[in-house]
Amino acid sequence: MTESPASNAHLLADTVTDESRNERATWPALAKGWCRKCPNCGKGDLLHSYLKINSRCSNCNLDLTKARADDGPAYLTILLVGHIMAPLLHVVYFTWRPEPLVTFSVFSIGCIVSSLYLLPRLKGVVVAYQWARRMHGFDSKS
Repeated sequence: MTESPASNAHLLADTVTDESRNERATWPALAKGWCRKCPNCGKGDLLHSYLKINSRCSNCNLDLTKARADDGPAYLTILLVGHIMAPLLHVVYFTWRPEPLVTFSVFSIGCIVSSLYLLPRLKGVVVAYQWARRMHGFDSKS
């Protein structure tokens, strides 16, 4: 028994949809987001100031107003800094037994500096992920 072309139309439509969805590679977009560049072209700035998202890419004119990073970058920053600093604090304390004030000072500065470094980069990653996965209005061909 052969199937009619009409019964295979939904398979063709699914294939076209899957092909158009696969056009945006996730990992290159995340790398561009980490560098705080446009996930589409990789040349225009994604952020201005410290954490404010530009409304459009200056190079490819991608509409970035649809990006919704919200609290995701802050949660990821806390997760990474906590998972790096806590074991490091444990190793330093049990290996060298520094004075409490020295430990507090060094690790406080370390947490602040690493958080300030990671936060805009992780915001770029979250926006780039949304663009690559066509989330929050990034589903158009732009």
